[in-house]
Amino acid sequence: MTTGLTELDEATLVARARDRDPAAFELLVRRYQRRIYTLCLRMLNGATGDAEDVAQETFVTAWRRLPEIQHEAAFGSWLYRTATNKCLTVLQRRKPTAELNEESAPQDLAHDPARAAGNTAAMQALAVALRRLPPPQRACWLLREVHGRSYQEIADLVGTTPTAVRGRIARARAELAEVMKPWR
Repeated sequence: MTTGLTELDEATLVARARDRDPAAFELLVRRYQRRIYTLCLRMLNGATGDAEDVAQETFVTAWRRLPEIQHEAAFGSWLYRTATNKCLTVLQRRKPTAELNEESAPQDLAHDPARAAGNTAAMQALAVALRRLPPPQRACWLLREVHGRSYQEIADLVGTTPTAVRGRIARARAELAEVMKPWR
């Protein structure tokens, strides 16, 4: 990789990647790959293979469509929107049943088995509850609670209004709170 490339700001990297600089694009991928994969993994109910595929498709699409991005500063939001839309498409095509991915439960609590069991059960309950949310609610909740996006950003990402996003998040929070009562 080119020396000094890592110090460049995102807008400069996007501009260089748009000019087909593979090192600049590789650095953008490295900056976003974990966040995009995590979003996909949670939206797709812990299906690691699907999450990997969607994350990879997101970055392939980004490389192909970089010339279409008008504002370099919007690259991150564009990636989130692309990944979210691809996840929603996968979920619409999928059958409604899915297996629980126990690998997503925390494994570092071996020093306190009772606490570890409780945390594992709570994480599994949360995973099941998230899986039961309608995909648009799940997307909004994950983008807000896990990825820290604003209501306006989420609205832009999922193609709705901030008011609709607030409603979806409120309904998701209410459903999740009800399911998680035993772990409070």
